[in-house]
Amino acid sequence: MTARNNDTSQQRAHRGSMSFHAGLAAEGAIVRNYAQRGYPLAQQRWRGKSGEIDLILNDGDGLIFVEVKQSRSFERAALRVSAVQMRRIYRCAEEYLGTQPRGSLTEVRFDVALVNGFGETQIIENAFGHC
Repeated sequence: MTARNNDTSQQRAHRGSMSFHAGLAAEGAIVRNYAQRGYPLAQQRWRGKSGEIDLILNDGDGLIFVEVKQSRSFERAALRVSAVQMRRIYRCAEEYLGTQPRGSLTEVRFDVALVNGFGETQIIENAFGHC
């Protein structure tokens, strides 16, 4: 590997690490936002066969599945939620519900939580309908 390729590889690794930590910080801000409103965290970065759900929160007997998006602006963050991703989140949620006592009878909501470049948060409740 040449010195130039090694530098590029290190830069990519550094950017990946920065993104990972920024994502954790964004999720932390969203968890605090929900907790202040009375929704305790059930799972963070829950991984199933279909993929990952960023946050799962308790809502009484129900659950809130949350996709967290971070970007420079709320608008840019919101644009990063695709129909393909929404379908994946539904599949993951179905899988998770299979582990719950009430299964698919559990009341659920799907939110998108946005974090802008200033660390401000915006929650869009019931962000997407059935795909």
